[in-house]
Formats: sequence, C-alpha cells, structure tokens
Amino acid sequence: MMGTKNVVAFVLFALLVFEGYFTEKVLSATVTYDHRALVIDGKRRILQSGSIHYPRSTPEVWPEIIKKSKEGGLDVIETYVFWNYHEPVKGQYNFEGRFDLVRFVKTVQDTGLLVHLRIGPYACAEWNYGGFPIWLHFIPGIQFRTTNAPFKIEMKQFLAKIVEMMKKEHLFASQGGPIILAQVENEYGNIEGSYGVGGELYVKWAAETAVSLNTSVPWVMCVQDDAPDPIINTCNGFYCDRFTPNSPSKPKMWTENYSGWFLGFGNPIPFRPVEDLAFAVARFFETGGTFQNYYMYFGGTNFGRTAGGPLVATSYDYDAPIDEYGFLRQPKWGHLRDLHKAIKQCEEHMISSDPTQVQLGKNLEAHVYYKSSNECAAFLANYGSSLDANVTFNGNIYFLPAWSVSILPDCKNVIFNTAKVVSQRTLGDSSFSATTSVNDFILEPSSWNWYKERVGIWSNNSFMNSGLLEQITTTKDTSDYLWYTISINVKENNIPGQEKELFLHIESLGHAALVFVNKRLVGFGYGNHEDASFILDEKITLNHGNNTIDLLSMMIGVQNYGPWFDVAGAGIFYVALRDLKNDTNDLSFEEWTYQVGLEGEDLDLDNINLANSSLWTTGAAPPVNQSLIWYKVAFLAPEGKGPLALNLASMGKGQAWVNGQSIGRYWPAYLSPSSGCTNGSDCDYRGAYDPSKCLKNCGQPAQTLYHIPRTWVHIGENLLVLHEELGGDPSKISLRTKTGQEICAHVSETDPPPADSWKPNSKFKSQNPEVQLTCERGWHITSINFASFGTPIGKCGTFALGACNADILSIVQQACLGQEGCSIPISTATLGDPCPGVLKCLAVEALCSD
Repeated sequence: MMGTKNVVAFVLFALLVFEGYFTEKVLSATVTYDHRALVIDGKRRILQSGSIHYPRSTPEVWPEIIKKSKEGGLDVIETYVFWNYHEPVKGQYNFEGRFDLVRFVKTVQDTGLLVHLRIGPYACAEWNYGGFPIWLHFIPGIQFRTTNAPFKIEMKQFLAKIVEMMKKEHLFASQGGPIILAQVENEYGNIEGSYGVGGELYVKWAAETAVSLNTSVPWVMCVQDDAPDPIINTCNGFYCDRFTPNSPSKPKMWTENYSGWFLGFGNPIPFRPVEDLAFAVARFFETGGTFQNYYMYFGGTNFGRTAGGPLVATSYDYDAPIDEYGFLRQPKWGHLRDLHKAIKQCEEHMISSDPTQVQLGKNLEAHVYYKSSNECAAFLANYGSSLDANVTFNGNIYFLPAWSVSILPDCKNVIFNTAKVVSQRTLGDSSFSATTSVNDFILEPSSWNWYKERVGIWSNNSFMNSGLLEQITTTKDTSDYLWYTISINVKENNIPGQEKELFLHIESLGHAALVFVNKRLVGFGYGNHEDASFILDEKITLNHGNNTIDLLSMMIGVQNYGPWFDVAGAGIFYVALRDLKNDTNDLSFEEWTYQVGLEGEDLDLDNINLANSSLWTTGAAPPVNQSLIWYKVAFLAPEGKGPLALNLASMGKGQAWVNGQSIGRYWPAYLSPSSGCTNGSDCDYRGAYDPSKCLKNCGQPAQTLYHIPRTWVHIGENLLVLHEELGGDPSKISLRTKTGQEICAHVSETDPPPADSWKPNSKFKSQNPEVQLTCERGWHITSINFASFGTPIGKCGTFALGACNADILSIVQQACLGQEGCSIPISTATLGDPCPGVLKCLAVEALCSD
C-alpha cells in the first residue's frame, strides 16, 4: 500500500494530467480547411459571421452587443485591428479602454463565439488614414503597400506585435482561444495594378510574412485573386454567389457582405432592404459558400476624430442588424436570424457534398446537397428581378417570388423564403425617431457659457513660408485646422487698378475652409465625400493700407482608401485676387503665415478641469449664429441605463465633448440633395443593390443625433462642450432618451412555421405559423395597441380592422402582457374563424417599456 502522502501526490498528479488533457483536447482546436469549408477539429463548419469594431463602442456594452449577435445566429465575430490608435507614437502602444483588443477578444470568447482577427494592418473601414499611424507617413523614403523596405519593416513589426500579444494571452484556437482566422492586408487587389510589379512582390511578401508568424490558424486575403497558397482569397461585395477561389483546394468565403453602407456628411442616408440582404446570403450558401460575414453586424460610432475621409460622418450605423446605439434593427435582425436557423438546418447536408445544380426555368434554379442518396437539402432560387414564378421540384410545385430563395432542409418542406418577412418590426426608422417611447430634454439656455475664438494667428508658435503648404504634412493630423494668413497692403502690393472691390479666388484640395477678410467672415467653401476639393469665389472689399486675409482650412477625416491614398493631399493650393477687369494677382507664392490648430484647442477648453475657468464668458443667453465660438453647459443626465442621443439639429458644424470625451464631428448645416431618395422603406428590394439605390432623408442633414454612451455620463452635473465653426443656436440643443419601443408583426396562415421548429421526418406542414414578439432585454410588453385576426389592412403603425375580424385582444393580452417576449400560433382553433374559406392574417402592435 502507498502511504497517505504518496496517495495525495498521485491524485494531484492525476488531476493535473487530466486537467491538461481536458484543456488540450476540449478547449483547444485545430483549424484547417479543404475545398469545401473551414475544418475545425476535423469537422467542416458552416459559419455565419458579423463585423463589430471594438473602438466604435465602449467596453461596457461589448458583452450585450456580442450576446445579441449570438442570439441572431452568428458563430464568429470579425474585427479589424486599428494600428494608428494602438501605436499613436512610434514605439508607444495603447491598448486601453475602447482600444483594449485583448479584452474584446476575451469578451467574444466568454459569449461562446469565435473570432476572425483582421490584423491588416491596413483596415480602410472608413477609419482615419485607413488605420495607418500618421507618423508612418514621415519615415524617410517610405512608400505604403508596395515592396518598400521601410514600410515592410514597420508592417512586419506591428503584425508580429499583435500576433505575439494574442499568443501570450492564449487566444488562438490551438491554445484554447476563439481566434480561428487571421487576415493580412485588405482589399489590395482593387488597387494592386497601380503599383505594378512592386504590388505583385508585396502581395507575395505579405503572405510569406503572415505565414511565418505561426498563428496555427489559416490566413486570408480579401479581394486578392493572386493570394499565394496557403492564403485563402475571399470575396467582398454585395453579392458573392458567383465568386470562385483561386485554387480548387480553398473554400468559398465571403469576408464583407455589406448590410448597408456608410454615411457621408452632405449625403442622404443609404439603407439595404433585408429581403435583398437575405437573398444574397442564401444565394451564396446555395452555390457552395460556407463562411459569410456581415459588414457591419453592429456599426457603432466614429467617436473623436476616428472617422476616415473625406467627410465620413460620425455615425457608422451602416443600417446594420444592431443599430448604432445597440438596439436591434427590426425586421433586419429577426429576418436574418430566421435565415441563419434555416441554413443551420441544412448544415449536415452542406458539409457532406458539393451542390448539384438543377435548372428549373429562365432565371430559376435549384442547388441540391446530398447527405446520402436519399437524404438531401435544397435551395430553390428565382434570381429574376421582376417576375414571380411557380416551379416544379421533385414532383412538387413551389411558389418563388422574384429575387428570392426558398430553403428546403429535406428537399420537400419550405422553412424559409428570403422575400417573406414574418419577423417583428419596430416602428420608426431609427432608435431615436420621435415616438411615444422617446423623450426630449431641453438644455437650459441661461446656463450656457462661451469663448470666442480668435481669428487668424493666435500665438507666437506660428511660422512663415513662401507659398502655400499642404495641410496634412503641416499639421501631422494633430488638429483638423490650419490657418493660412497673408497681409496685403493695397498701395504696396501693386494690385491692378488699386480698386477696393475685388474677387478672391481660392482653390482647395479639401475639405472645407472659412474665409475672413480683415477678421470678418466673408465665405465658406467645402467639398463632399466623393470629391473633397472645391473652388470658392467671393467678392470682397479691401481697404487702402494694410489688410489681412485669414483662411481656416478644415479636415474632415484623413483619406482612407484608394491607390496611393497615403499621399493624397489636403488644404489650400491656389489663392488669387482678381479685379473687375479680370486682371489677376496670384498670391499662392507670396509669404504666408501659418498656425496649426485653434486657440481653444491649445487652451484645452474641452477639458473638464477648465469647466470653472475665468476664460469662459457668462451671460443671460448665449450668442447665436456666430462662427468660431466655443460653448459649454452643465447638464443632468436623464435617468435610465440606456444610451443617450444629443440632438444638434440647431447647430452648424463643429465638434462636441461630454465630460472630456469627444463624441465626434457634427455638421447639420450640410443638407443632402433634395432629390434621389426612395419613399422610406418602400425601396424595391428586387434587382441588384448598390449604395445609391435605396436612400432616405433627401434634403436633410446626414446626421442630427449624436451618440453619448451611458457610461460617459454620471449622476449629478455633466459637462457638454461644443466648438461651433459656422454658427448655430445652442439654446435649442436637447438630450434624447429611449424608454421603450413600439413593435408589431403581421403573419398569414400560409407563412411557414418558425424555421427552428422543423425536425427531420416531422409533419412540418401541419404546424402553425406564429407571431413572435420580443422586447429589448430589460423591457416588457406593457400594452397591446392593436390585435386582429382576419383581414386587417394597412401596415405597422397604421393597422386598421378589415372586413373580416376576430376580436382576439384578450387572447393576445393574456399571452404577452408583462412578458419580455411572447408567441401566438395562428390557428383558427385558438383564435376563431371569423370568415371561413378566406385567407387570414394576424396583426399585432405592442408597446415595450421599462
């Protein structure tokens, strides 16, 4: 017999060995791929993924957003890594707060999801400078994204930094972590031709460098047809069903499926109908795809000066399934969740074989996946954009609306059609639309303080230069602002004719500029996202003797995309005076004085420590419609736990801070074109989508509501600071809170039962469709505003009783009131039959609140 000590030691040793075995064999995973799919621990996987960029929200809400993503049917979270904020100064790293990458990856892991880490390090992402740190631009001899030694040294160093950080925290799949994929570079194939042979060599070098880092997971390159083995080349776009990898040994993967599109100041708001998005996803999996990622699944907010350029708005909502504030966008989230459930029902068939195509007619086809000779799953597609169709498949007739796909997990029963939206909807086209569930809190005008910015040169750190300087090289992106100042003596400068009335002609690479003559504002010029350059002509009057022209050039995000985008310039490049006889005096090569930034920035007026400074002026009411003025106000945050929206519709253009945290740039004065929009949600989903197809808010500002994370405010007084560039009325600014949501659903007797209710060999057709209602977590259904079973008319928000109606209000109230969610089967046995032989629908409107 062993002694007691020996027994204890043996048991402890056995436990340690078992624990190590358990960790290695159960928590760690081997990730490879074959021609069909990613293979995780020897099993092919069908994976749904969604992009969530950690700095575009706050760590406090990451768990909830990721949990909602999982509930929406995602398996993977995809994110870029943002080099410029992780290494803002060469050799000095930042992984704190919103930029805590490790915490984000671990949060995904804690939720039970996997990670695709897109290290890049080029991101694009409508992010400032595409994610490159600005100091990179100033390394002697550097050229970005080509076979250039200085660039490759820095890129490899950052790639290695991130990979080693992930390894140290055991975050790769082989270590028991969630990371199953990594990406090097990003969409380089779109612009590779501009770099010639240097581009081809760079692609090979980037691939070799990535593989050499030994992540133990596959690497991908998106939009890179020449990605060398073993790198997987993947598709980005609105549709990827026709994409084919560059090798028969690689799976068909989709890294960016655009759920909508980004927003630019001065543009209408783009949106993508969920019927089209679901169609694109279903077509991709129908034709052999096995991994697709929504870009974005949650878009979030471009806080601070993180927005790319030119003129990318602060909101990065992207019409994503989870909106900018973290609320579910319905019916987009729900319809895609149902799609994911339907595809999941087919997974075992899809990983067992390649699809077999069956032609069903013009623009009509089926793709069949066989698990065995008598077990199959099928996708039936009508990819015509106008005509509905009845098709015959396996001896049965199926109705296919135009531009739709039906999913049959047993080659017999339709459990989902992409064009039939039965999931609930939310009233209003945004989280903070003015409804009964949204409250406005006006800030008291008597509590405002202000500081008037000095026009032109404001300190002794200005400098002089002969000729006009490019802005980014001059400011090094430390500020959006650069002053260009010149003194003109009418008698000495030999202006033709010595006239007082002249025309000032200014040409700029972008993005905007204020023009002052003798400290008086005389003009404002600006570009747009598509072309940030502009020309400004103003009629001015100069006095005899000394005059000053002060030009405040403004950046709205450093360019983030395109060939050689890193050397794209900004700022003023030509200035001339022209008299009434068209004689011109070119001032471009004269002596100019420069000042980087604003006086208020140098004074740090957004700092909460200066809230009580004597720098601020106090009065009964703040000055309105004045350019270059700072405002501050103390406010009490409304009660609640949800996010806040700051309504800046009364302001012009500028930046805003809450308790010292920048909530971003604002520009409500820039209205979108008055024409070109569809009628809200009525945009026809049929036919190919592009960013200009479905637009709303024509003739309106791109953005008037600005996200304030709840964790950025506290009980008691909070500080709001604004720098207004053009002129506005701060007394009309309000805070908006959301205390609930109005939801609705409309389902007919002929709609399929819930996709997850299908079971092999079950009598699926005998099951009932359902109205399913769910509130945001923490809210409950507090009232039923409409309920009808029969032939209700109208749509969500305007439902009315039809000719046929069963009074079912009490049934719905009993099932739903006080619940976070409820479901009501559509059955005449339960709801009654007010009109036998007539196709009936169930329509319900409800109010969720806290």
